[in-house]
Amino acid sequence: MNTHEQIIEEFYAAFASQNPETMASCYHPDIVFEDPAFGKLHGKDVADMWHMLIDRAKGNLHISFSDIHANDKSGNAKWVAKYHFAKTNRNVVNKIHAYFEFKDGLIIKHNDHFDFHTWSKQALGITGILLGWSSFLRKKVQRQALESLRKYQQKTL
Repeated sequence: MNTHEQIIEEFYAAFASQNPETMASCYHPDIVFEDPAFGKLHGKDVADMWHMLIDRAKGNLHISFSDIHANDKSGNAKWVAKYHFAKTNRNVVNKIHAYFEFKDGLIIKHNDHFDFHTWSKQALGITGILLGWSSFLRKKVQRQALESLRKYQQKTL
């Protein structure tokens, strides 16, 4: 296992053990993160997002990961998040493909890709079934996710 594969492994092992501080230590200070739920986040917002998600899960978050591959510039992994979506009281199993770029031995870019329609059907029920394919719902979810992050940052950090 090369050093970039080791940092991906460390990141997901920390996530699985719900340790957001160690996760953040795997990121470069100029980290750029993007996924369908939050859109694009930069710098400290990325670490704060993971901290918020772990705090809000209250121990009901199960992470597994596999297929870690990396070279001197980039890497990828597969991971699965199983959790309870509190807003709708629904269980979610989200299968994610992660892509990474590295700088100075740390993750500088992290993109998580998952099927938003599949996620929204699980998390949002009938709303996700009917509108999960639409950019309208995706933008609404991203707006709400960012608002939640800002409230969390004001309240706890």
